[in-house]
Amino acid sequence: MALSVIVGIAAIFGTSEAIKETRSKARRDEHRSRKCNLAIRCSKSSQYSATLEGRRIVLSGDKLYVDTGEAYDQPFGHPFAGYYLPYPDTNYSGLISSITDKAPVMNWIYVDRDTYEVKFGTRPYAEHNLKGPFDCTRQDRRLTFGGWEGFVVVQEENFWALYFDRDNDKLKSKLKAGIPVIEVELLREELRREPAMGRETAEQDAHKSEPQGL
Repeated sequence: MALSVIVGIAAIFGTSEAIKETRSKARRDEHRSRKCNLAIRCSKSSQYSATLEGRRIVLSGDKLYVDTGEAYDQPFGHPFAGYYLPYPDTNYSGLISSITDKAPVMNWIYVDRDTYEVKFGTRPYAEHNLKGPFDCTRQDRRLTFGGWEGFVVVQEENFWALYFDRDNDKLKSKLKAGIPVIEVELLREELRREPAMGRETAEQDAHKSEPQGL
């Protein structure tokens, strides 16, 4: 009798834990599927903090930049608006973003394997570069790449471009000395949910659309 009770309790406990795990995974997956903007948070205070703090990430040309809100001759870039999506033929998540307001066209986000610039493009552009895994931290749900937060922004003339410091050396092997390199965190800011049909179209476009410079 006692053994039956123990077995019964164990079965109930195991079922309860399985349900909790299933619900937790469902919440995690649902969160990861939500389209987000990306905003800058400076890891350390510097003379550039006022310029960068809280600014949005935008896509322009084939790269990701910080929209510092300074005056430009024309509107600067398309705001990052993306979510996680399993990268084809891998066991990890990639990251995609819309690239224009005019049509539901999505491109993959990737890190250039030679320069460590964060770029965007269709699968042929991403395929031979570093395209994942993308994930987020448990707290604040900040963007991670390859299991850690190594994002930096680099001053390129009047712009701040997004890079990933893969070698954890402030890009010393990639850039000339004296160029400002600032450590940043990328905060995911959720957008309103889009219709399911729009999401399906976006996922298809991520695989087949041609890259478009903005």
